Parts: sequence; C-alpha cells; structure tokens
Amino acid sequence: MKNVSKYERGYFLPPVTSNEWMKKEYIDAPPIWCSVDLRDGNQALIIPMSLEEKLEYFQLLVDVGFKEIEVGFPAASETEYAFLRALIEQELIPDDVKIQVLTQSRDHIIERTFEALRGAKKAVVHLYNSTSVAQREQVFRKPKEDIIEIAVSGAKLIQECAAKTEGNFQFQYSPESFTGTEMEFALAICNRVLDVWQPSAENEVIINLPATVSMSMPHVYASQIEYMSTHLKYREHVIVSVHPHNDRGTGVADAELGMLAGATRVEGTLFGNGERTGNVDIVTLALNMYSHGVNPELDFGKIYQIRDVYERLTRMRVPQRHPYAGELVFTAFSGSHQDAIAKGMAYREEKPKTAWSVPYLLIDPKDIGREYEGDIIRINSQSGKGGIGYILKQHYALDLPKEMRESFGYAVKDVSDKKHAELQPEEIYDIFFENYVNITNPIEFLGYTFVNYDDYQTIIRISEDGVEKELVGSGNGRLDAISQALQKHLNIDYSNLIYREHALETGSESQAVSYVGVSDKHGQLHWGCGLDPDIMTSSVKALFGCINKLVRVGEQKEVSN
Repeated sequence: MKNVSKYERGYFLPPVTSNEWMKKEYIDAPPIWCSVDLRDGNQALIIPMSLEEKLEYFQLLVDVGFKEIEVGFPAASETEYAFLRALIEQELIPDDVKIQVLTQSRDHIIERTFEALRGAKKAVVHLYNSTSVAQREQVFRKPKEDIIEIAVSGAKLIQECAAKTEGNFQFQYSPESFTGTEMEFALAICNRVLDVWQPSAENEVIINLPATVSMSMPHVYASQIEYMSTHLKYREHVIVSVHPHNDRGTGVADAELGMLAGATRVEGTLFGNGERTGNVDIVTLALNMYSHGVNPELDFGKIYQIRDVYERLTRMRVPQRHPYAGELVFTAFSGSHQDAIAKGMAYREEKPKTAWSVPYLLIDPKDIGREYEGDIIRINSQSGKGGIGYILKQHYALDLPKEMRESFGYAVKDVSDKKHAELQPEEIYDIFFENYVNITNPIEFLGYTFVNYDDYQTIIRISEDGVEKELVGSGNGRLDAISQALQKHLNIDYSNLIYREHALETGSESQAVSYVGVSDKHGQLHWGCGLDPDIMTSSVKALFGCINKLVRVGEQKEVSN
C-alpha cells in the first residue's frame, strides 16, 4: 500500500492523564442505555423506515427494556415530525420511558423541534454542533470563539423554548466530532453550555462525548473521557454519555473503556446499525456485561425474534458471525472444539449447579433463546467423533461407546468431504443406520434357542447366501456362546469383544439398542449396532453387524490378492 505518509493521527490526547480507569477490572453496573436506532440508525438505511415501521420498531425497543430512546430529528422531514406527534398524541410512550430528539444549533430547527415536542411527558432535547479541527477549518471556516457562540446561542434558545412549551424537558449537548477536537477546547465549549443550563439535582444535564469518527485506539478514547469527566463543571449534576462509532472496528471497546473512565450512559443501536461502519452495538455491550454476571437491565432472552424484527424493518442483515446473535456464533465445526463442548455439557449434567464454564461457549445459549440442537454443534468434514456422537445422542438418543465414535466419525467425515457440504442430523443418522444397524449381509440372523443353560449351549439359525443353516455353540454367556458358534462356522478369529447397551425410547414404544465391537487379528476394530424390543436379540444383531463387516473386509482382501 502506498501513500501511508499522508495519514496523521488526527486525535488529541488530554493535557493531563491519570488513567485511573485502568485500575478497574470490569463494569459492575449497567449504564443508562439510549437507543439511537430510530434516528442515527434510521438515517443510515438505504430505505429509511416508514411511519408504521418506526412505530413497530419503537415498541420493540420498549419491549427490550430501553428507558431512553432517540426517536428522530423532527425538524428534518414530515415523517420524522409525524412520528413524534403520533407517539405523543396516541400516548404510545410508557411513563418510565424518555424520548430524545436531535437538533442542530439553528434557530428555526430548534423552534420546529419544540413544536413537535409539545405535550411530551419526558423528553431529552439533544443539541449538537461540530467542534473538531477539520470541521472548523474546512466546513465552518470559523475560529473557536465563533464555534462556542453557535453552541451557547443554541443552548439559550432551547432554554427559552422549553420554558414556554408544554412538556417536561431535559437538556443534552454533544460536541460533535469530539474525538478530533483538542481536549481543552472540547472542555471549554461544554462548560460554556453548562453555564447556560446551570445543572442541578432537579435539572441534570447530559454531556455526550461522541466518537463521531473513531480515530484512535480505545485507551486514548478512555483517557479523553476521563479527562472530561474529571474537569467538567457542575460534575455532580452532569451525566457523561458516550456515543461511539465503529470506523476502526473498536466501537464496543471504546464504549466499555469509556464506561470504566467515567461515562454512565451509552448511546448505540441494536446490532450496530448506523452511518458508515455503524454505531456501537448495544446487544454486544449488554451481553458482554451479562457474561460477567452483571444484569444489563435489557432483555435479550429472545435474540432470534429481536433479530428477525430488526432485519425485517431495517432491511439490514445480521452477519452469521455477529457476537451472540449471529447464526453460527455458538456453533462448532472443529472436531476438538466439538469434543470439548460435548464433554463440558456432560459435566454440567453431572454438576448442574456449578458456574457456567463450558469450553468455547462464553454464555449458555439457552439464556438468550438459542437451542442446543442445531446451534452448538454442526457437522462437516472438519468435525470430530465427539461432535458427531453428540448429534446422535441429542437428536436420536443413541449413546455410542467412545471407541465406536471414532470409527463412525471417519465414515461421516468421508461423506461430508466428498459432498463438500454440511450434513444435517437426519443425514448423519442415515449414515449410521446404513453402516451399522441390523446389518444382514452376507450373513442374516434368523433366531436362536438355548438348549443348556449350564454351559450356555445354543442353536443359532442363520441365512448365508440364501441358504438357511443351524449352528451350535457354547460359551461363558449367551452372547459368547453365539459368538463362539459364528467363529467356528466362519473360520474367523477375533478378540476383545466390546459390548454396550441402553434403552431407546421411540415414540410410544421402547427398544433396546446394543453396540458390539470386535478386533480382528490385525487389531482393527469392527462395529455393529442392533435395534430390537428384546435386549438379547438387539445384542445378537449388533454382533452380526460387526462380524459381517469383518467378513466383508476379509473378502475384499482376498479379491485384492
């Protein structure tokens, strides 16, 4: 890449830094959340929301639990104006929710804004003007004192309009493009506005310090916030707010460090919608706090439904890897990850009261409405035996022995690799059934009879190449007696017989499922699975399955030789 020398660091460090925020480990209480979806988010949409869509989105924000919602720029368009009037006149704003409106520091815009606010029970009037070096030099071409005068005159007019307008109003000021402003000047202009509004216990003022454009690493933004928080006048009656954008991909980090540095209020949007790379994502911020055991006081317990409404109304899409809400964020394809997750989930079943600590899962997906089935483990050619076994257990109650999972895992991965596709649970079950369950070729089990229980002598009936035969055998148990009969008849040798079984509920009926594995003379394991209402019969069917595989392998070797 060329021309790197034309880029300079356009931000300003505060003249005094203490960095006390660095001593804090985590955010121990939620901020005041202010959604700016309906203003900052809406103005960034290719197709802005209609009046009806904005009303539905407002209700979504209320349902999530926002107590402050910026509803628009009412002087900007008739839709914005009509939306605010509809909220007030139709009494759609809950008593515990404040609406917020944005206004430039221009007389006719401020006056139009208060016309729209008439009758509002609780409203924040948000005044802003740009303060950065770039804006002063290139856009306004005014010196610092003229920029301060724009802010002060707007603050005075807001105060006058509020005094003669029906409603209950709180004031907020933002030095827009704060991050590109000299800190001493940002402090001076905020304090001049505060001198006009005279904050008090009954009249708290919000000073919002936006990363209108994110220009620095997050620790610099935190130092800027801490400096302002420490030096603002009337500090005990001033609420310090942050409004990070995501130009550098650090919006969440900017907000979190800003809160450590003294901010107690955050403006952002659901899923980070907003101009350019977007606003800070409040979903991620809130659930990050939740992962530390702090109640964010926003309800994202039905994240899929929230995401669906958001996508329908904004026509935007939440990426598959978006934290918490993305389709794949709780999903593991990697074999080692799947194995660790499966073992972690089993551990929680053993010790359900322990703190959440499942490997690779920051929070319990169920807490935000995600399901284990289909969300946590999905299968492709990168998957491993643990994940594949987990799918069979979760979807079909088949609890394969550890040794069998490895054998089956290779079969599944081979199919996925050749298809070059993810496999659904029903496909995995079909592979298992076709390759392991009640295998009847080349030898079919027809039945058995025990004639002497002292040495477990048995007569077993089989069909081999379409010819029915009876075999006799004895052993130290029923399954061993059948095994001995088959080994003798087929002139095969195997050892290390492994046997597992469990009940399997299938609708209104209960079946037994058995797994049998044997090692051939080369030490290779061959597996079979039997399904039958009778536990002994299921065991025999499983034995036939692995012996049929062993016979097939032998036949293939003879052909190749």
